[in-house]
Amino acid sequence: MGKDDLQAHLNQTDLEKIPRKKTRQVRVCGLSIGGNAPIVIQEMTSTYTADIDATVGQIKQIEEEGCRLIRVAIPDEESAQAVREIKKRITIPLVGDIHFDYRLALRAIENGIDKLRINPGNIGGKKKIAALASAAGERAIPIRIGVNSGSLERALLRKYGGVTPEAMVESALGQVYLLEQHRFQDIVISLKSPDIRLTVEANRLLSSRLDYPLHIGITESGLGEDGLVRSVEGLSILLLEGIGDTVRISLTEEDRSVNLRLCRSVLERLGIPYV
Repeated sequence: MGKDDLQAHLNQTDLEKIPRKKTRQVRVCGLSIGGNAPIVIQEMTSTYTADIDATVGQIKQIEEEGCRLIRVAIPDEESAQAVREIKKRITIPLVGDIHFDYRLALRAIENGIDKLRINPGNIGGKKKIAALASAAGERAIPIRIGVNSGSLERALLRKYGGVTPEAMVESALGQVYLLEQHRFQDIVISLKSPDIRLTVEANRLLSSRLDYPLHIGITESGLGEDGLVRSVEGLSILLLEGIGDTVRISLTEEDRSVNLRLCRSVLERLGIPYV
């Protein structure tokens, strides 16, 4: 689909109301994700989270553009500790993005994070997930299982002969199973890739397997027209099939408001309610 075709597709005014798949509902502070709730637009900061003034300043700018859920990277102890002060100075729910060290997730929880995002490909095994489930469960903090095609577990790459929709789904289901073993069900899932077909097929397959809410988007979409078209195409395909409860367009623009405006434009042209 070329750019002109895509624009014509989104400009249709006779689209019937798109039926969305019914998913269970997860609450992040007062914000509802899934169920009959409007789709939630979210964004991620580009600042070093431990630089509190810069991070808070960007969050406030993003919030003014209509963002309702904001994610920050937690790469180190300083960033995890900064969560407490950042929370004092913002009004929207704060998500902590965790890679490799589950202890940073525990520290972020202690400091008041509202939601976590973990990557099954690098977060660790059963004991670490058990610790996260216990700490998050005590405070009613949801966890997003964020599977990226570029960081799948090696065992799954061997099993499937590379990155496939089935491998991505199995990665997510493995983490769901571990969390459910500890009676933790405040779960959101995302399956992302720079490849549109891979992202779409993986989400279709996952959506057919369970009813947890899904966060959708095309990862590492880059800059310019190519990134814009790939992001909008992938997002629109899934939305038109009723898949997706929260969305992010992740063009690597320094001005994060570009992503938000594009998200709103897609949802409005498709007639899909959002917050």
